[in-house]
Amino acid sequence: MIGDSTMADKPRLELPERGWGQLFRTIVREPAKVVNHAANGRSTRSFIHEGRWRKVVGSLKTGDWVVIQFGHNDEKVDKPGVGAEARGLYQDNLRKFVRESVSHGAHPVLATSVARRRWNEQGELVPTHGEYPEVVRMVAREEDVPLVDMERLTNELERSMGVEGSKKLHLWFAPGEHPKLPKGLEDDTHYSEFGALRVAKLFAAECQRLHIGIADWVDGASLGEKQEIRPLTR
Repeated sequence: MIGDSTMADKPRLELPERGWGQLFRTIVREPAKVVNHAANGRSTRSFIHEGRWRKVVGSLKTGDWVVIQFGHNDEKVDKPGVGAEARGLYQDNLRKFVRESVSHGAHPVLATSVARRRWNEQGELVPTHGEYPEVVRMVAREEDVPLVDMERLTNELERSMGVEGSKKLHLWFAPGEHPKLPKGLEDDTHYSEFGALRVAKLFAAECQRLHIGIADWVDGASLGEKQEIRPLTR
């Protein structure tokens, strides 16, 4: 898995934030192994520039799956070394990830960015990713690789839970509510453990629906709404 903070493993388990890739690991059957290279603050541009993609490519084996989800930080076009224009460097980098995965015998899967929890005064969920999701869809079509439309799926999830209920997916804590957050927190981008698991399940279920091979390794019983979260050890 390669991507940004919404997907990344969070090593400080005493804090409430989790990435959906981190929780996806808990619903995958052995002997399959989830290797999550996603990292906080990374864009397609910085992921390549820092040598992170080179490390991933060097470890790929024939038959591996590579899940690719960027966009949150590529949008920061005014941030040097991070931002990447949607119909410029961003799409070029996505093609690079796809083509180099294929050249190493791996199967790339493109995913659009997950939605932010942003509601307007009329109670409507507001899109925040501009052209970036459409560019992912375009590259998937052009390169003939699977697409998991996480923006669409997570938009539907946010709407289904409503303005107040959707706070549970994210990091909303009143002062003193969480022992590690004495000042409280209001974060509408990143996920709680509950939210990360829900999003991981959405990804897995969509892989099943689209007959993407990743689904062969998903524990089908884990996709029920009442699944307990397996304790994370890393």
